Amino acid sequence: MCLIVFAWQAHSSYPLVLAANRDEFLDRPTLQLDYWKDLPEVLGGRDMEKGGSWLATHVDGRWAAVTNYRDGGTASSPPNLSRGHLVMNYVASGDQAKDYARDITQPLAEYAGCNLLVGDSDSLFFISNRLQGEHRAGAESVTAGVHGLSNHSLDTPWPKVQRAKRKLQQLIDDGRELREDDLFGLLADQTPAQEDELPSTGVPVEWERVLSPPFIVSESYGTRASTVVLMSKDGTVNVYERSFGAGGVELDRRAISFKRGYI
Repeated sequence: MCLIVFAWQAHSSYPLVLAANRDEFLDRPTLQLDYWKDLPEVLGGRDMEKGGSWLATHVDGRWAAVTNYRDGGTASSPPNLSRGHLVMNYVASGDQAKDYARDITQPLAEYAGCNLLVGDSDSLFFISNRLQGEHRAGAESVTAGVHGLSNHSLDTPWPKVQRAKRKLQQLIDDGRELREDDLFGLLADQTPAQEDELPSTGVPVEWERVLSPPFIVSESYGTRASTVVLMSKDGTVNVYERSFGAGGVELDRRAISFKRGYI
C-alpha cells in the first residue's frame, strides 16, 4: 500500500472505514481480491511474487495493511523477508492485534523500512521500524479519529495524505450513509502536489512528482488496486476492490461481504 486513510471509532455506524491504494510495478504478478485457497478464512489481494499481501482481513474481523517507508532505497531486507508476509502472518494467526503488535516489534527491525497497521474488533495498532517525530519505532495504539498513512509515518502531512483525510472527514461529517463510490472517488484523485510541497524522501524529484497524487499513473508503476473496507457495528464487513492496469485503466471490480465469524 502507498496510501491508507481510515476512520477508527469515528463513525456512528462503522467502527472502521478504510480506503487504500496499492501502488506497485505494473508487471508484478498479483491475485485480485478473493478468499485465499490455502487460507480460506482470509480475504484479500495476493502478491504472487512473494506470496504475501498489502491488505487482508480474516473472517473473525482481524485485519492488517502495510506500506513501505520511502527512504531512497537505502535499506533492504534479506530476500526471504517480504513486508507482505507481515500482513499474511497476522491474519493467518490466531493472535489479537495487541499481541501481534507487541511480538512483531523486535523482528520488524530485520525488514526494510515499513509501516504496519493491525486491527481487530476492539483495537488498532500502528507499528513502524523507523523513528519519526512523535512516532517511535515500535507499536502504539491508534486513537479514535481520521488518520492517514503513506510512505512515511502515521499522519505525516504529505499533500495527498492531508487531502484524502479531509475528504474522508467531510464524508463522515455529512451524516449520510457512506457509499463505496464516494470513498473510491477520494482514492481516484490524480492531483499532484505543488512543487514547494513535494516531500524529500531520497528519490529524484521527478519521482517525487509522479508519486505525489493519491492515484498514481506512470509507464511502469502506478496504482494497481483501490480497496474500501466498511466494518459495521452489527458485524457485517463489506470489502470492495477496483483493479487497474497501464494508464490507470480500470480492469475489474469486486465486492465481498461477510459477517464476522462466518463466510
